[in-house]
Amino acid sequence: MKIAEVRGMTEDQLGENLLNLKKEQFNLRFQKATGQMEKTHRVGEIRKDIARIKTVLAAKKSA
Repeated sequence: MKIAEVRGMTEDQLGENLLNLKKEQFNLRFQKATGQMEKTHRVGEIRKDIARIKTVLAAKKSA
């Protein structure tokens, strides 16, 4: 997810995306614990996407 895409979303869309990403992060953590994880690179991508969304949400709320 690019920062331009994130900035173009509404606060409701950002909240929904954040929730979906957190669910996916939880599922990946479970896969790692059970040894079934195939896409190890996805963990870093999700962490960065969550950080992007939180940053944009904070900026929108303060503005």
